Amino acid sequence: MADQSKITEILQRAKTIAVVGLSASPGRPSFGVASYMQAQGYRIIPVNPNYSKILDEPCYPTLLAVPKAPKVEIVNIFRRSDAVLPIVEEAIRIGAETIWMQEGVVNHEAATTAERAGVFVVMNRCIMRDHSRYVQKSP
Repeated sequence: MADQSKITEILQRAKTIAVVGLSASPGRPSFGVASYMQAQGYRIIPVNPNYSKILDEPCYPTLLAVPKAPKVEIVNIFRRSDAVLPIVEEAIRIGAETIWMQEGVVNHEAATTAERAGVFVVMNRCIMRDHSRYVQKSP
């Protein structure tokens, strides 16, 4: 499983995060997490077939519909655990370096599939909490 030093390294190096299942509703956890990460300087690419724009960024129906540039480094997943495997398969196809399954999202088959393809996996952890704990600098 993901260790703190690897998580810190990923969050310090990565610049682009595709957020699958990002909601346009400010009350949803996905919106809060993506807003925080965007405020920290990350490029957020929303992935949700129900919207055309979220957080002032164009929204795409699938990972495969996301333009090749900028390269998606982290795929942050806000979907039910049983819906994760096809998302992971798309993430592998687009060359994502890290799959990040948010807190409460656990799919061991998807994690194994990603790891076998050389993709680093973080599962059942909040990217915002880890960023604020390990990366964010105090003002």
